[in-house]
Amino acid sequence: MPTILIASRNDHKAEEIGAILGDDFAILSLDAFPDAPPVIENGNSFAANATKKSREIATWLENQALGQSLPDYILADDSGLEVDALGGAPGIHSARYASGEKQGHAHDADNNAKLLREMVDVPEADRGAQFRCVLALTPLAQAIRTEVFEGICRGRISQAKAGGGGFG
Repeated sequence: MPTILIASRNDHKAEEIGAILGDDFAILSLDAFPDAPPVIENGNSFAANATKKSREIATWLENQALGQSLPDYILADDSGLEVDALGGAPGIHSARYASGEKQGHAHDADNNAKLLREMVDVPEADRGAQFRCVLALTPLAQAIRTEVFEGICRGRISQAKAGGGGFG
């Protein structure tokens, strides 16, 4: 059975991906490799960030003498909210939208509050947005053969905060 390493320490993300893929794959998170270095996501697109993360983890694994079995594939993601009226912002800066920092994360509540402030005068007809998720799948022994997949979910930015399930 092929093994996929999810390039994240978020165990819930690994569980969700495992549930989607079913019993055809063994799924690991980066917690299985505690010495794996962090990857700085400094690309100019979701695809660049996901690809960088997937390839850097693959290269790191190939260069280690770990004494444990290695995964067959590395799967990394990058995703975020793109708002039409804001020219696609926050985009790759979604996680740190309210913080204004190049790295690190802002709280979802702060990101939502900033988004609603910036959209306060935007008419309903112009409140379109989309959530974009990009996945990069790298075979461990062939980092140059990364496959990139993308999904988009269209929607609208409401006038007021609703729900409590994250940013956007």
